[in-house]
Amino acid sequence: MTGQEESGDVGRRPGRRPRLLKAAGLTLAGFLVLGVGTAGWVYWHLNSNIKSVDINSALGDDRPAKAVTTPTPSGTVSATPLPTEAVNILVLGSDSRSGKENQALGGGSSTGARSDTAMVVHIDAGRTRATVVSIPRDTLVTRPSCPLSDGGSTAVAYGAMFNSAYSVGGPVCAVKTVESITNVRMDHYLEIDFSGFAKLVNALGGVTVTTDEDIDDDDSHLHLKAGTHHLDGRTALALARTRHGIGDGSDLGRIGLQQKLVKALLEQMSSTNILTSPTKLYSVADAITGSLTTDTGLDSLTELMSLGESLKGLSADEVKTVTMPVVTAPSNPNRVVAEEPAASRLWESLR
Repeated sequence: MTGQEESGDVGRRPGRRPRLLKAAGLTLAGFLVLGVGTAGWVYWHLNSNIKSVDINSALGDDRPAKAVTTPTPSGTVSATPLPTEAVNILVLGSDSRSGKENQALGGGSSTGARSDTAMVVHIDAGRTRATVVSIPRDTLVTRPSCPLSDGGSTAVAYGAMFNSAYSVGGPVCAVKTVESITNVRMDHYLEIDFSGFAKLVNALGGVTVTTDEDIDDDDSHLHLKAGTHHLDGRTALALARTRHGIGDGSDLGRIGLQQKLVKALLEQMSSTNILTSPTKLYSVADAITGSLTTDTGLDSLTELMSLGESLKGLSADEVKTVTMPVVTAPSNPNRVVAEEPAASRLWESLR
């Protein structure tokens, strides 16, 4: 079983150029239309929503090398110089945060954290092309020793499930494990929780998704007939989580649904004129920032907006989604392992 590449423009009308990070950045920037007097408080509130983890300090220098900076061509003149380095961002969807809202949506407690969605977003130098690589949660890996906040460390674990890294060591261990299996430096980290995702979908007025088959999953409380559905936040979250009611019940089927949902969400963000409604604008920005945990390099509105602005030249045609090539694990038919040498070639292309 191998990962299948898919063009990022599937299902979009010609001329559409939805960009996830740019859309988020411009949405956050747009709160300025609320007025000068209100903007200061709004900025403070949205900025304080964002939680962060100092991953660089925790991991130190024992990491893959950063992307090589590309010299700016001589004679090039630009009012806003393009970034000259590639960027890799580890994006996790998790139920790590405790609280009534997350628990009502099926989220775990702070001691039972899981990361069921993991994507490495690689943005090329110049920010005009991107590749999104999904890592199946059921992949068996060697989980490295990870530093803990109390000064201790976790033990090396062989044949561990990929998503156990977050469970035992949080974002720091998730980043270190991804870097260990890919030898690719993660420049940034973004995590979104259950309730924040549901709030974002609701703030956008829901999201329209077409399913190719009936979905009947008691675990995620999702029952949908094949066809087109307009989903609210709770149902969209259930769609992102379901796997037992589709295909062979593996995580690979869920990844396909997640990629479809991301595209539908991009379409909704692109078609919704958020900037004309201060109330909707604030609701969306509050949902985005309130759901995020980032590394310390992206833990402010200014930094998020700067990243979004740098992606203005990234078109949908140049965004590709793939799944890390995997095969069934010899030791367990319910687990997978990286398929070599295809997986190594994929990671090599992102360095």
